[in-house]
Amino acid sequence: MSDTGDVEVRIASLHVHPVKSCAGIAVDEALVIETGFEFDRAWMLVDERGIFVSQRDLPRMALIQPTLKHVDMVLRAPGMLALHVALDAVEAPVQATVWNDSVKAYDMGDLAAQWFSDFLGRKLRLVRFDPEQRRLADRRWTGPLEAEAAFADAFPLLVASSAGLAELNRRLAAAGHAPVTMQRFRPNLVLDGLDANGEDHLDEIVFGAPEGPVRLKLVKPCARCPIPDVDPATGERGHAVGDALAAYRADARLDGAITFGMNAVIVEGVEATLHTGMVGQATFAFA
Repeated sequence: MSDTGDVEVRIASLHVHPVKSCAGIAVDEALVIETGFEFDRAWMLVDERGIFVSQRDLPRMALIQPTLKHVDMVLRAPGMLALHVALDAVEAPVQATVWNDSVKAYDMGDLAAQWFSDFLGRKLRLVRFDPEQRRLADRRWTGPLEAEAAFADAFPLLVASSAGLAELNRRLAAAGHAPVTMQRFRPNLVLDGLDANGEDHLDEIVFGAPEGPVRLKLVKPCARCPIPDVDPATGERGHAVGDALAAYRADARLDGAITFGMNAVIVEGVEATLHTGMVGQATFAFA
């Protein structure tokens, strides 16, 4: 930490989760758009009522692995032929519900619907977020900023620290459990250069991208549901991660909810690209 109250951070990894609650992709670079990273949570699975489903109900979603190609997204899952979904085509407009928000979306067709329904054992359809839709994050946390999100739970980006994961794994090892990967927490940016869970105390991070500065504001601790206890390799639930976090991650800012990582919004930098290894300056939030 410098005399100015700043700390230097480095992007250890970047992650995009194209289909909400399916496996993520580690990427070397990510384009910042209004709703976060390009293609992040751009697609979502919905039930017959148009309401989203997630690993909370269907932990086997963790086994669905996307790959982004130039013209399509390729989805693979155990025992299934690969499904190709065009990046530049949609079908009928529909309404979809994510938490309390009903938003405009596009259905992705019967073939995709059958593929996901067959693998997950429920009648589901794949929808894509309508880019003309403005879904805003909660102004109680973003203040004057109008932060847009696609199908992410509530905010455009999630920031975590490699030191925070190392501390969790230290505690898991002490309790006789195997280490876990950052996949469990589904962040977009993982930072080096912080103390364990040091992201909790940051206000803003600025990265000097070639296109201009990218400025992110960390606005809300990420309250954790049971998804971090789903093993991304098997799609099976456990309880070791939740038990470990409960021992030290109750957050007074959220009435004692268990948190890991910080939700962030984009102050500036839309259409800029972040790269792994990029160094930024973070400022601390002082109460």
